Amino acid sequence: MSDPLDKIRAAMARATPDPDPTRRLETLDAAQAAYDRAQGLGRDARPTSDRPTFWTGIAKGVGHLLSMKGPKHGLLAAGTAIAAAGVVLWLPALQAPPPIPTPQSVDMPAPVAPDPVDAPVASIADLAVEPLAVAPPGPGLSVLREPTPGDIAHFEMPSTRLLAQRSQPSAAALAHRKTAQRPLKESAFLPDGTEVHAHADPHPVSIVTEDPVSTFSVDVDTASYAFARSSLLEGRLPSAEAVRVEEFINYFPYSYPAPEPGGAPFELSLSLSQTPWNPETRLLKIGLQGAMPAVEDRPPLNLVFLIDTSGSMQQRRKLPLLKRSLRLMLPNLSPEDEVAIVTYAGQAGVLLEPTSGGDRERLRAAIDQLDAHGATAGQAGLQEAYAMAQTMAEAGEVSRVILATDGDFNVGVSDPSGLEAFIAQKRAGGTYLTVLGFGRGTLDDATMQALAQAGNGQAAYIDTLLEAQKVLVDQLTGALFPIADDVKVQVEFNPASVAEYRLIGYETRALRREEFNNDQVDAGEIGAGHSVTALYEVTPVGSPAILSDPLRYGGEAPAAVRDGELAFVRLRYKAPGETSSRLIERPIPDRVAPADVETRFAAAVAGFGQLLRGSPHLGVWGYADALALGETAQGDDPYGYRREAIGLMRLAESLSRP
Repeated sequence: MSDPLDKIRAAMARATPDPDPTRRLETLDAAQAAYDRAQGLGRDARPTSDRPTFWTGIAKGVGHLLSMKGPKHGLLAAGTAIAAAGVVLWLPALQAPPPIPTPQSVDMPAPVAPDPVDAPVASIADLAVEPLAVAPPGPGLSVLREPTPGDIAHFEMPSTRLLAQRSQPSAAALAHRKTAQRPLKESAFLPDGTEVHAHADPHPVSIVTEDPVSTFSVDVDTASYAFARSSLLEGRLPSAEAVRVEEFINYFPYSYPAPEPGGAPFELSLSLSQTPWNPETRLLKIGLQGAMPAVEDRPPLNLVFLIDTSGSMQQRRKLPLLKRSLRLMLPNLSPEDEVAIVTYAGQAGVLLEPTSGGDRERLRAAIDQLDAHGATAGQAGLQEAYAMAQTMAEAGEVSRVILATDGDFNVGVSDPSGLEAFIAQKRAGGTYLTVLGFGRGTLDDATMQALAQAGNGQAAYIDTLLEAQKVLVDQLTGALFPIADDVKVQVEFNPASVAEYRLIGYETRALRREEFNNDQVDAGEIGAGHSVTALYEVTPVGSPAILSDPLRYGGEAPAAVRDGELAFVRLRYKAPGETSSRLIERPIPDRVAPADVETRFAAAVAGFGQLLRGSPHLGVWGYADALALGETAQGDDPYGYRREAIGLMRLAESLSRP
């Protein structure tokens, strides 16, 4: 018994009491409660400043292992308890604590910072959050700094499967993501290899004599702008593939003339002015302003919130922000509205049966119960949510599924094209789909965009509580109440007036010419009070800015066609619930006028987006020019959206400097 280890074993044997099952259960319950508080799972979780130490973290971990059931788990718990006891008995002989595990030796994700979304915002800088890691220091792991003892108990613990997928998507996953993008043309990854964006090459300059017609679906999504803002506030320029210029332009409301009562659901607003970045070309603006019915006249809403509660949603800018966002929305619901909540993580389940929008207490209680764990069964969740929406639907009401996720569809989507077809089928039955993206690191923006387009809905990215206020409160009436479905725009340019043209943005919304008259082809929706803006850069006949040389065998220039017309615009749309489209047509005069404040701001934002994409069409025009133009065109900005954009332009200018 001279060996110190033998002495320890003998001491442990003498000190071990007879087992007491009742006492054991009480001790395990207390240990589990302490562990839950340390992880922020209980209602009385301790503040960040009172974090457990390294040693209390180990002790609570042992208590958690002891609570496991089954013979194998019991052996593991017993072995762990013996090892821990040995460490405690040896402490007096140790000169320093054992080395803290590094990310290379323990498979743990980055520490979770306190959630600051409720902090007051004094300026745009206050919206910034800590930078995200770009390159992982070890297999399947990204951290911002080396962990400290106080951090150990506050690490997130997703499954090994999730960590592996965040590190590098599989070839099958990439193929599925690309398949899910119909009609998207291409996907691209950010440097860390974990975020996929709906992306297509910019529209080329088109020659009118060869291709006089441009056709696209309207787009009221805003996810790309909010995502780019998130990157800029973190101190880095967004990936060019993440920028969709039309979503930058349409992030902002515009003061276009409203339609006359009893007429079409939206009014056209057309203008032709000098292009800010090229005085030899013209900027054609096509604006649509949707009608805004009185709030008291709106039909009742049937909302099914489909909430991703998988393990990847634990991060503070995901489920915690989502819960705060939903609470913001509740006071704007009426007693006639109905709300249900379906969650999915591993398998789908109903958290809240259809409940009156006036029952605030029950709705808040359901939101408080949301917790993140498990994998992501997105397909099962969508099926459950649509089934719930169908049971809630009644004549004259609006039914909508609102999917809230970080886009990490890692389980249950074996056939994305089939999932998209399922959503399109439900859309035909009158149920719309809105997709809200949260967080960074696993965002599958491409799939989110494809699903929102298939569901005749909107895709938005929520990175702050202020953005939640915009999407779920300020735009509640418009975003959730459609006034026109499958809205398509087609512009035919007059070859006598226009030599070349270029549509700015709408690459992922492009349609073929023959699809304009095909009512079976899906397109975008317009909600109550929404405005939609599209910009073309056009080059007049005879301008020195013409980029293409005349063809040797192309014949003479065309004779005057409809003299005085620049182009002819056509719009098709369906009234909600109808299957046949209606047509609106109008000539666009070839008359240049000074740009009004709305056009100038739209041009500044369009230039800003093109700069972030690295467009070759802007010449020497840069961020400082976009900033100067935007400064003069802030107009009526009650919520500060335009002022914020000016701040983002300033950030981009600084970050772009070598």
